[in-house]
Amino acid sequence: MNDALLSARNLSVRFGGVLAVNNVSFDVKQGEVFTLIGPNGAGKTTVFNLISRIYTPTTGEIDYMGAKLTDQPPHKIAALGIARTFQNIELFEHATVLHNLLIGRHTHRQTGVWSEIFFTQKTRDAEIQAREKAEQVIDFLDLQHHRDSYVAGLPYGVRKVVELARALCTEPKLLLLDEPSSGLNVEETDDMAFWIQDIKNELGITVLMVEHDMTLVSKVSDRVLAMNQGEVLAMGTPREVQNDPGVIEAYLGSIDDVSSLRRQHKTVDVHAGVRS
Repeated sequence: MNDALLSARNLSVRFGGVLAVNNVSFDVKQGEVFTLIGPNGAGKTTVFNLISRIYTPTTGEIDYMGAKLTDQPPHKIAALGIARTFQNIELFEHATVLHNLLIGRHTHRQTGVWSEIFFTQKTRDAEIQAREKAEQVIDFLDLQHHRDSYVAGLPYGVRKVVELARALCTEPKLLLLDEPSSGLNVEETDDMAFWIQDIKNELGITVLMVEHDMTLVSKVSDRVLAMNQGEVLAMGTPREVQNDPGVIEAYLGSIDDVSSLRRQHKTVDVHAGVRS
């Protein structure tokens, strides 16, 4: 029985003469954290953009919950149960945290124009339900202190959590996290690892993540796919992928180079290579 929530088959995408992704295939299983890693330019974010329907694959297809995702327009993706955060935070800076989270509830609104204009009982009930869900997410991510704060005045690390919160307000089945630790300090990254684990274990949400910080990857990932130059290098557990010769070479140079460094008694750590 196939327990994959999302399946990518033979994905390729070409921009002019550049082959950004070349024949990439993988499955994301229900209830796991699946992470894409690789050097800059490896094609990780391009794969994310294919799933988000920002891009259309040149060849290949993506199945999500038994349906062909590549047949869906971009504006339908959130309603299908797929939410996404971005490496560069995309929030409404001059709105409060609560209002940003309520925007995440938009895909669940069932009221019409006239109901909104006259603020009928149906609209009032919808507003209450949206507020209750937003408050649940605020409590889950410990954002109570920032509920009524404007995003523009928040520290960067808190903004990252707010963007995560807005994505959770859509009640996704699949959560796409694009470099969630980018710009965070060590303590904030540890907190992010905690949230990702709780999102999987307590909320039952499947997570597909792009990440450079291998410490975070090792803490939260069930499986890892390593990419380089648009192609799959290795796939397996975090330890298996970190020890793969092709992955080591992609980050640190040839195996001969690594052996030479070891002979010079220098520390060679894939973690450091990924963070740089």
